[in-house]
Amino acid sequence: MIDHLCARAERGVQVRLLLDGMGRLMAGHPSVKRLLAAGGEFALFVPPLRSPLKGRSNLRDHRKLLIADASSATGRLWCGGRNLAAEYFDGQPGAAAWRDLSFDLRGPLVLQAQALFEHDWAFARGQAPGRLQPVAPESPDGAQLVASGPDQTDDTLHALLVTAAYRARERIVLATPYFVPEPALLMALCMAARRGVAVDLLMPARSNHRLSDWARGRALRALAEAGGRIWLVPGMMHAKLAVFDEVLALAGSANLDSRSLFLNYELMFAFHRSADVRRFSVWFDAERSPSRAFVAKAPGLLRDVAEGMLLWLAFQL
Repeated sequence: MIDHLCARAERGVQVRLLLDGMGRLMAGHPSVKRLLAAGGEFALFVPPLRSPLKGRSNLRDHRKLLIADASSATGRLWCGGRNLAAEYFDGQPGAAAWRDLSFDLRGPLVLQAQALFEHDWAFARGQAPGRLQPVAPESPDGAQLVASGPDQTDDTLHALLVTAAYRARERIVLATPYFVPEPALLMALCMAARRGVAVDLLMPARSNHRLSDWARGRALRALAEAGGRIWLVPGMMHAKLAVFDEVLALAGSANLDSRSLFLNYELMFAFHRSADVRRFSVWFDAERSPSRAFVAKAPGLLRDVAEGMLLWLAFQL
């Protein structure tokens, strides 16, 4: 990736790379010196222990997007759940590449994503970012950009998920690597299942975060007891998707946990056309095929106490 970016920068293309501070630290502090030497630009979003917002060094930019030539007729946006890391594309020794969901978009959504990037870039550079709409106007192709995070007035994504769950009549499908929802969203999903809506949740049998796997137990048991179906896939699945009937599909970077819904800066897209919504449902059904059903079991005392303590720390997971 750095080779490609350097090659474009050396040919005069404006190349800007924005990395989350904590994410860079967790990735082993990859060097960007070659990119800077080639003429590219780099910014760090909320450097660990040096946050521009007092007391907010815990915030993270979890958005994933790559924008090419936004202002031209051929402008394209690539986004979804994938980070630019080897495990998402090539895998690691002895382990297959992670399963994920990404998509390309063109048209007005590219310019909307560019505006979001400029907003985040200005913030990372210590400049005053302009105000953004939490939900961008619907584009001609029936899709909307939904930005969420502490820079928004409302918790729009959380409100969308809860409202859509209450309005669903036939089916809800969810894909997430981490399922630690706060009470309002979990209640909405459980109530949907109890009134006869088919609620299917797809997630890895074992994720890359063991603490999250422990913390999810209570929510999984509650959803299963309400009639929801949980499907556990082998290997690591990192996709983020929510589909409600044939009315709405939400896909992007946000997990179904409190950190994503209330602390992280996230980027989701809402798709409203039935054909698009069905395409996401087809993807879900294909990904579910190698899975096994989750069977709820009563936890022992130690596990119950451990789950409670982890839920208390859920915002940190």
